[in-house]
Amino acid sequence: MRILIIFFLFFFSFSQAQESRHEKIRALKTAFITDKLNLTSQEAQKFWPVYNEFEKQFYEIRSIRGKEVYMVLREQWDDLSDDKANQLIDKHLSLEFQELRLLKERTEALRKVIPPKKIIRLNKAEEDFKQELLDQYRKRNKEN
Repeated sequence: MRILIIFFLFFFSFSQAQESRHEKIRALKTAFITDKLNLTSQEAQKFWPVYNEFEKQFYEIRSIRGKEVYMVLREQWDDLSDDKANQLIDKHLSLEFQELRLLKERTEALRKVIPPKKIIRLNKAEEDFKQELLDQYRKRNKEN
């Protein structure tokens, strides 16, 4: 509960540059996951390097998706040919496949450092964190 209060306080203070927001979100996510997984100090020492390395790779895939799929859709929607649409579909599916492969690799790596139940808890915690961010974003937009 204490972590959630801290989470909300930090979330409302996002008024700095975009990169700063990403750093704050990462810090909040780290605190959220730490709280939800209840890692021992030994587990945390092994967990965070593995998790952070895979997060960098997930971020790269999402960044590519944003630039090479979503931005093209946004900018070229009215002039989108069937051929270009098929290319975008293929690119999107390829990136989804890469994310799935990466998730499998991360799971295998984490099996070596934390119990399987905590891996399942991690997946739930990540989804819960995304939902919290989305809820706060919607609440903030509704107030403005």
